[in-house]
Amino acid sequence: MQPPNSLWWSTLDHPVTPRASLHGHRDVDVAIVGGGFTGLWTARELLRRDPSLQIAVLEQSVCGFGASGRNGGWASALFPASDESVINRFGLDGFTHQRHVLQDAVVGLGAAAAADGIDAHYVRGGTLTYARNEVQAARLQGAVDDARDYGVEERDLRWLDADEARARGSLSHTLGATFTPHCARINPARLVRGLAEVNERLGVTIYENTAVTRILPGRRDHQPQVISVGGSLHADYVVRATEAFTPTFVGARREVAPLYSLMIATEPLSDRFWAETGFANYETFADDRHLFIYGQRTNDNRLAFGGRGAPYHFGSTVEQRFDDNPKVFHLLEATLRELFPSLDAEVSHRWGGPVAMARDHTPQVHVDYETGLASAGGYTGDGVVLSYVCANALADLMTDADADTGYTRLPFVEHPARRWEFEPLRWVGINVGLALATWADRYEGKNAKESRASALLERLFG
Repeated sequence: MQPPNSLWWSTLDHPVTPRASLHGHRDVDVAIVGGGFTGLWTARELLRRDPSLQIAVLEQSVCGFGASGRNGGWASALFPASDESVINRFGLDGFTHQRHVLQDAVVGLGAAAAADGIDAHYVRGGTLTYARNEVQAARLQGAVDDARDYGVEERDLRWLDADEARARGSLSHTLGATFTPHCARINPARLVRGLAEVNERLGVTIYENTAVTRILPGRRDHQPQVISVGGSLHADYVVRATEAFTPTFVGARREVAPLYSLMIATEPLSDRFWAETGFANYETFADDRHLFIYGQRTNDNRLAFGGRGAPYHFGSTVEQRFDDNPKVFHLLEATLRELFPSLDAEVSHRWGGPVAMARDHTPQVHVDYETGLASAGGYTGDGVVLSYVCANALADLMTDADADTGYTRLPFVEHPARRWEFEPLRWVGINVGLALATWADRYEGKNAKESRASALLERLFG
């Protein structure tokens, strides 16, 4: 597999040359399947806790091939499930602890990258979520009011009126926006490729172009084992960090649903455009539509912009051809030009890939001490910071079974996962949800009142 044709990969300082594949058999302390953020942060954090560990990372393509190298570049404190859902399931104390850990992790991730000498174009400018019709304005102001009831202070989330919002960044039809400082803009490919190099310097062996075919649990007299086309590993622990590619493993097809998210990027834009448009602090931006969009101002002054809308493929199928969807690319470009009417530049890059959506929109961190199998994932598109957090939780649990840390106390750590429905229910439910989101956005924009589909979407996806 070749690296994705994304803007991020084109900014790397050096051409991507695959590392050697695994051949033959080897014994290690920890084998990590997946060379993305989760796998590479886990290796780094394990060695920070125990430098004597022998660790191997196995990647089917090259490190960062999946969502880690293709995403929207938001290192944010966002969580896939709604605040209300988290509080209902885990209580207000659990929600508050989780919120503080994620907010601190936005800063911690940037500090870790800087300490390792990784130039990931990290700028913590926060996130603006715009209201561009009256329905969105009411919904966002209601969310701020709810946040106050949950103990979220104004410094963490506040409402900006139309003038305040436009002073930070000007989108068409702006009625106001919420602002949170807990997000940094990054270049994800530079971060993930830098993490791979850091791990090699620390002594981690990385095998690329190594497709793992089976992960076997350990038994009383056998260690867990990883089997690839060309070789195998025995280890005390095997960590599966495969995110949207998880359903390709036997018995894991219902663990997450691969949902495709696509992106475009413009040519570099003029100083005049940015003087008129703003985003001087590199704030990331979205609006409050149901079919999520996300954007950022890049280091070389482009607009990088993405969104959902591509269909879910039957049987949780993941194929490289799904990365290219001309219809969705066309809609993304039309939306971007509607957001920025003065935009007069060509789209230079188009790319996409799958994210892993958990059934209850809650990530998973799990360590089974009997079988030696561990895993983390299910970030539903919020994985830049969540992968860092989950890797720290894994490292704490794998180096100390009785660990009691801020990471291990997160309410979703070791929380039982809910599996997706069997097909065709999974295919019908997800694609109906996508269609409902599209319809609801169109209805709200046209009729200036909330669609009844909003409540249904909340019940479907939380």
